[in-house]
Amino acid sequence: MLSNTDAVIFDLDGTLMDSMDLWSDIDIEYLGRYGCVPTPDMVAAIEGMSFTETAQYFKSRYAIPDSIEEIKKEWNRMAFQKYANDVQLKPGAARFLRALRQRKLPAAIASSNSQELIRAALANHQVEDCFDLIVTSCEVSKGKPSPDVYLYAADRLGVAPGRCLVFEDVPMGILAGKNAGMRVCAMEDDFSAARRVEIRRLADYYIRSYDEVLDGSYEVLREKERRGIMDSEQC
Repeated sequence: MLSNTDAVIFDLDGTLMDSMDLWSDIDIEYLGRYGCVPTPDMVAAIEGMSFTETAQYFKSRYAIPDSIEEIKKEWNRMAFQKYANDVQLKPGAARFLRALRQRKLPAAIASSNSQELIRAALANHQVEDCFDLIVTSCEVSKGKPSPDVYLYAADRLGVAPGRCLVFEDVPMGILAGKNAGMRVCAMEDDFSAARRVEIRRLADYYIRSYDEVLDGSYEVLREKERRGIMDSEQC
């Protein structure tokens, strides 16, 4: 998987960190203040949106009186202690990140989350030094599935999109990587289990632990990639 790769770019929530359920709880608490409850269509609508786009969606749909910046500030406040202390890395993530450093492969995060929460989570697990770059969808024109944040990360790293490997966990994120012309590995996450068939259809590879990348036990999902691996083994 790492062959023909000059940079690795990670989504954060559900991909590098086991944190998606946290946001379900925050949505319930936050909307409850306004007499509203999250619905399946809301969850689907905000998938891939940037932090700012999500705040705009909430303000419009639920008539939230606070400004966009106030909404984002409150979400950061509600989530900060969890990211700084409780949110766990996905299985094998720390070992994989250190292995990328040893191989001198640049690594970046391109997330829909906020810089504050991303950096708090990385610092908690002492892996912030494993990343050359952290960018968010708030820094580009459109959130996922638009390729903007991934193309921005590749440009900042000075790496051609086709030489980048992306790790994602949900369909909109996978589509963002594919729309950027990058190969995408899907990380299994319980939060998106109901959409696993769609995820596997879209991604190039599939893992349940980052150890599977290092030991070669990952699944190759796309026939073109599978043929390429077989050809290289025969050579």
